[in-house]
Amino acid sequence: MLLSLLTVSLAAGSALAASTDDWRRRSIYQLVTDRFATSNDSSPTCDTDDRVYCGGTWQGIVNKLDYIQGMGFDAIWISPIVANVEGSTGDGESYHGYWTADQNSLNSHFGTADDLVALSSALHARGMYLMVDVVVNHMGGTSVPPDYSTLAPFNSESKFHPFCWITDYSNQTNVEHCWLGDNSVPLVDVNTEDDSVVDFFNSWIAGIVSNYSVDGIRIDTVKHVRQDFWSGFAEASAVYTVGEIFDGDVNYVSPYTKVLGGVLDYPTWYQLTSAFESTSGSLSNLVSTVQQAQSSYANGEFTAGSFLENQDNPRFQSITTDQGLVKNAMSWPFIQDGIPILYYGQEQGYTGGGDPANREALWLSGYVTQEKPLLQLVTSLNAARKAAIAANSNYLSTALTFPSVEGSTLAVLKYPMLALLTNGGSSSTPSWSVSGTGYDANEALIDVLTCTTYTADGSGGVSITGSAGEPVIILPTIAFNQTYCQSLSGSS
Repeated sequence: MLLSLLTVSLAAGSALAASTDDWRRRSIYQLVTDRFATSNDSSPTCDTDDRVYCGGTWQGIVNKLDYIQGMGFDAIWISPIVANVEGSTGDGESYHGYWTADQNSLNSHFGTADDLVALSSALHARGMYLMVDVVVNHMGGTSVPPDYSTLAPFNSESKFHPFCWITDYSNQTNVEHCWLGDNSVPLVDVNTEDDSVVDFFNSWIAGIVSNYSVDGIRIDTVKHVRQDFWSGFAEASAVYTVGEIFDGDVNYVSPYTKVLGGVLDYPTWYQLTSAFESTSGSLSNLVSTVQQAQSSYANGEFTAGSFLENQDNPRFQSITTDQGLVKNAMSWPFIQDGIPILYYGQEQGYTGGGDPANREALWLSGYVTQEKPLLQLVTSLNAARKAAIAANSNYLSTALTFPSVEGSTLAVLKYPMLALLTNGGSSSTPSWSVSGTGYDANEALIDVLTCTTYTADGSGGVSITGSAGEPVIILPTIAFNQTYCQSLSGSS
């Protein structure tokens, strides 16, 4: 029997300090609950083309927290938790969690209320945060018109916007009032102008955070709801909120940063993907977009979520498998101003294209950690970011700069970290010469990805020649724990 999210009262471990500022030092591992791990560690067949539940659960996540934490992540983002449309539709099953049927009940495919509490408690016992995905904009139907009586708690047509498909993304009213989805699964657009609907959602999100000790909220389809709805919703949650505004225009995304704790940084994502998907990508376009966002977002990019992959976009290795390009692109979220987010399976080299191919079962990888270059890359990047935060008390409020942008090479400075990137590809031998680093004359430096040591010149400048088109991430040797390098050589 499903339990009401608003009435359940369970002894979950209390949420950790989870303000927007507290989230800034975290790095997030995003996973699709149904595809990450099963409760009994089994490995059932999971064909993404089938678009069906494959068996992942909240208990399965608990079982694999060592795997996540071992890469250096201290927060996870899980799929929406509420009950969804049941059974097969013309678009498959709702294993992903975005076709809500009952806002007040949990998705029993993922487990029970006790299981969700256990996940929250297990995370908090490790000092990790829990982020839950939520959908406010719409609910899931199975026909046009939908059977409103099957939806809860909004079971009458008056609680939804009148039916119309979104046809004009340049018309914000059309974007906010018309419907996403298709004839098989229309996404029934909730009337968020209705005061009773607003009151429900504000109470609902407060209840989820309280009942399950949630530390942060990721919000789906934010641009499809009026902007002034979100400030009250965010305040009611009392935790960090990060919204999905699926758009590449900084000027369009920026206003949402004034009503939420942060946004997923789609404008930068578009340019990041373009810059590193081939050796002809534009690094200067990436630079200009980042600089525009730094000056336009309410908190700069400090509270934005930075990512390369997610459940809505093709995996980067479906675009290119050149490992030089892949490693440079993967490094970006960890060396920029905001909060890094890694989509599960990226560390295992998954190559799925667009939805549903990008929602593979991770158990098919065997959760292997040895001889996995991308997993080691992510582990090193997390270690480097933590070391930089520890070495500079102002690191999280220090805006990155670009001391060098030359052809296929880019230098990103966020003292004490200097990231040297290239889109020359794996057959290239990149070189960088960077001045104004802030390093002392002749200071000892280290590339945290390879543990190669360097020495700054008499002015603190850095001149480095790389190999195989791979990134170089520099820190002062004094700031980086050498036992990490010893463990790295011991595990290879």
